[in-house]
Amino acid sequence: MTTLTADTVRPPTHAKLRILATADRLFYTEGVHTVGVDRIIGESKVTKATFYKYYRSKDALIVVYLEGRDRLARDFLASLDTNCDTPEQRLRGVVNEISAQVIRGGFHGCPFINAAAQFTDPAHPVRQAVSAHRDWYGRSIEDMFRGMGHARPGDAADDFFLARDGAFAGANLGDPIGAHTALLRAIQRVLDESVA
Repeated sequence: MTTLTADTVRPPTHAKLRILATADRLFYTEGVHTVGVDRIIGESKVTKATFYKYYRSKDALIVVYLEGRDRLARDFLASLDTNCDTPEQRLRGVVNEISAQVIRGGFHGCPFINAAAQFTDPAHPVRQAVSAHRDWYGRSIEDMFRGMGHARPGDAADDFFLARDGAFAGANLGDPIGAHTALLRAIQRVLDESVA
């Protein structure tokens, strides 16, 4: 008779995924520059050879971390496309998610902004991953405003991102409630322009 253990009920996570999950947690909570490869290796319970088998460098792992965060955002917007009938409902869904994030425990700001602050060279792969995410996100928000009939959807998207980025920074600096309410006020003003 086979004895059920944690490993037989749920097999151990593949090393590559453990490394990424560990990096995701540490990079987000402590910053990509402050967390070293040795710490990721130790907390992932892998060897150095295993780490470098899957990720040729720490910078490569940071890019994969950001790509994973980008994928989550894309999946979230896709779910809004499925579950919301209008562009305004989709945009409000985005705002509701941002509002929930900034007041959630363990919030440490935007992972893309945080990474960009630590990699200033626009040609660096980390910075390129950040730019790719923001370009896609910006187009998506602009399309929502366009779908709502906003007279200046590009300007509205810029205003949206200024409010969003400000809320993320304000909440990360210690005033999540103020950031939350300021975000809602700013976005409502931009939404009001679309019906003016």
